Amino acid sequence: MTDTTAPTLSEPVIVADDLSLVYPARSGRPEVRAVDGVSVTLHEGEVLAVLGASGSGKSTLALGLSGRAYGRRPPEGMPTLAGGELTVVGERIKTISQRRRDRLTGTVGYLSQRDGDELNPDLTVGEAVAEPLYERDRRFDRTEAGRLVSVLIDAVHLPLGTMLKQTWELSAGQRQRVALARSLVLEPRVLIADEPARGVDVLVRRSVLELLSTLHGNRRFSAVVVTSSVDEARAVADRMVVLREGRVVGFGEIDDVLESAVDPYVKALSQASPLDIVPDSDRTPKKHKP
Repeated sequence: MTDTTAPTLSEPVIVADDLSLVYPARSGRPEVRAVDGVSVTLHEGEVLAVLGASGSGKSTLALGLSGRAYGRRPPEGMPTLAGGELTVVGERIKTISQRRRDRLTGTVGYLSQRDGDELNPDLTVGEAVAEPLYERDRRFDRTEAGRLVSVLIDAVHLPLGTMLKQTWELSAGQRQRVALARSLVLEPRVLIADEPARGVDVLVRRSVLELLSTLHGNRRFSAVVVTSSVDEARAVADRMVVLREGRVVGFGEIDDVLESAVDPYVKALSQASPLDIVPDSDRTPKKHKP
């Protein structure tokens, strides 16, 4: 992390208590319980890593923690809150109104692993980053929007001239940086990032993670970062939660979780060398606490 001082654990901004999330049965497909009885907290200013193998439920948990879970009748591809409680920035997700849910999207930013590839090719980079501002307020001041966008383009280490390019003109790594800027344009209090470095070249992954860590250090938002790599978790977080088949098999300080591993998957994480997790060219050095 950029700031080597461990965060002070103040009031939590997200609390999941015995949370279960399911995808309802649709078109002959059975119901899928993706998250089963998970309890985690995210504190103000903290970065929490979520680890797990493919199919462990970590992306579904990220959706839930971002407020994109529903008490009933979820949109296609979104999970239902089937058990337990979830509170996101003071909002009880099980009973939240649509109006308050829409407002929550300005408080909780969400960056999926596909967002860089799904930028609208008909927009310039500047338009793509500014789009959430106008989705919230169609009369948003254009001068202020331009200022916010230019600050973020600079913050994600892209030349300001990039704002005038079409999104399709950029490399995969550049598009993911644009997606990160877009997720921060509403100045969220919390950022949920689902494998933000997945799908980009291994030489770019390190810079994306370092950028996320730097932005967190400068802006002090809280964050949940989903990853499959302990090395990547160490680069951005102090604590982690490990999922297997939708259940928590490890939660706490990263070293404590690995050193006290009982679950076979967590043991495998603790025994893997960094080279087994992330290619050497893509590794971010661990920063020790004082």
